[in-house]
Amino acid sequence: MFEVLQNVTLAPNVHRMVIRAPRIAKARQPGQFVIIHPEAGGERIPLTIGDADPQAGTITLFIQAVGTSTLKIANTPVGGSLRDIAGPLGKATEIDIWGRIACVGGGLGTAVLYPLAKALADAGNEVTTIIGGRSKPFIILADELSAFSDTVLIATEDGSLGRKGFVTHALQELIDDPDKRPAAVFAIGPVPMMRAVAELTRPYGIKTIVSLNPIMIDGTGMCGGCRVKVGDETKFACVDGPEFDGHLVDFGLLIDRLSMYRETEAKILSELPEELREKITKVKR
Repeated sequence: MFEVLQNVTLAPNVHRMVIRAPRIAKARQPGQFVIIHPEAGGERIPLTIGDADPQAGTITLFIQAVGTSTLKIANTPVGGSLRDIAGPLGKATEIDIWGRIACVGGGLGTAVLYPLAKALADAGNEVTTIIGGRSKPFIILADELSAFSDTVLIATEDGSLGRKGFVTHALQELIDDPDKRPAAVFAIGPVPMMRAVAELTRPYGIKTIVSLNPIMIDGTGMCGGCRVKVGDETKFACVDGPEFDGHLVDFGLLIDRLSMYRETEAKILSELPEELREKITKVKR
């Protein structure tokens, strides 16, 4: 059992949880993830390790409660526990010194971006972080990212915080400025956002890395559920990723695979109590 030491709400239905997991904390590297099995017979949920403290023996996870399983995890109180946490899984982020780097996060992807951006800054890169969301309440970790980013740019769809528009607008401005154009871009967030970033940087030949979130079950490459097409090869996000060259990812195929269980999800949602159903529907809008 893995004890929950902290559970803080950062945004609507977005929680930061600190969990006691000494062996994972000691072995974890930026970019890796864990799979949580909150209870016997429950769903297996993959989550990026947002941070780790090897001395304290803790890991930090960020979770958006958008379904019954993620709600159960997010609602676990301090002092409560989760049944199983497997990890660290996946390949660590490729950390190098490129000079100027843009780290782009959308929605909960900002939380996944956090450890990556920090590691890139610690390596000596000049990091510009661009984060976005629907509105001000959905912008997370801006202060934490400011601690090590040279610049943090915020974009909201309704203009309630930062500039009005999308993260791609801010990225385009960086690219258009010869003194600010990044040598590499790391993008994490909704699939359409990552695809838009990859298409934006493609004509300029800017190295672009994305973190993929396909359907994942065992996390060891055995089930094949997380397969994605990268260039001419089939890759498994859980063991070959989750980070890949954004210019080689077949985003169309990825979107198709992510929608495979849409009808099943709708059926399960319709059978939930009305209060819970409304809460989930509100987050997905």
